[in-house]
Amino acid sequence: MGVTKSQIFNSSQNQMAAIFKVLAHPARIAILQYISKQEACICNDIVDEIGLAQPTISQHLKELKSIDLIQGEIEGKKVCYCINLDTWATIQKTLNTFFNTTKSNCC
Repeated sequence: MGVTKSQIFNSSQNQMAAIFKVLAHPARIAILQYISKQEACICNDIVDEIGLAQPTISQHLKELKSIDLIQGEIEGKKVCYCINLDTWATIQKTLNTFFNTTKSNCC
């Protein structure tokens, strides 16, 4: 969606679209599921678990970081990733509000 088109939508709609866009890839869902079950996670562990090339995993991690859903700490040459629980809670609230305000229709 171009910048000029996104301007006709409110910030909540644009935020939700950005979340769905990032979560729309099965590899990112798999990465989130894996990270959420770990105490700490190193990128190479993700590569071994998911089965994609390291540059591909890095690109998916970059997308997840773009909405602040994950955070990472550099430890030497390794980066440890974890779920950003504050952002996770905000996303849950946003989606719950959306689904809870949706009314039943006649179909």
